Amino acid sequence: MTRKITKRRFVAEINVVPYIDVMLVLLIVFMVTAPLLMQGVKVDLPQAPSSPLDDKDKEPLIVSVKADGSYYLDLGSGKNRQEPLPEIVDKVAKVLRQKPDTPVLVWGDARVDYGVVVSLMTQLQAAGAPSVGLVTEPPTSAR
Repeated sequence: MTRKITKRRFVAEINVVPYIDVMLVLLIVFMVTAPLLMQGVKVDLPQAPSSPLDDKDKEPLIVSVKADGSYYLDLGSGKNRQEPLPEIVDKVAKVLRQKPDTPVLVWGDARVDYGVVVSLMTQLQAAGAPSVGLVTEPPTSAR
């Protein structure tokens, strides 16, 4: 009696389900932490229809003006300290000498006088900023 011997062939498969699980967890982590990255001084921005920035690659310089007229500068380090306007203008000028393409944004509180925001924007342009953007919020209701 001869017995036929068959060779068993091993099937080598890569199970990708654990990789998909890890990717979904990472996606959720990034979705939760992304809104937290935009830290700064609490400012009630004015509402106006506007378009988003075109260049997302460059980290902007953010100068904030609170309702009481105090100025804050965010150089991307996440540390915002109240500083006098001449010091902020000097720091912005130094950064723009090293990186002239850096966008400069102003977060002006809605309760700040128009003249204060315009004066800040003109001083930032005099410091070397080719253009200064004013950050607004989209309107809550369409009229």
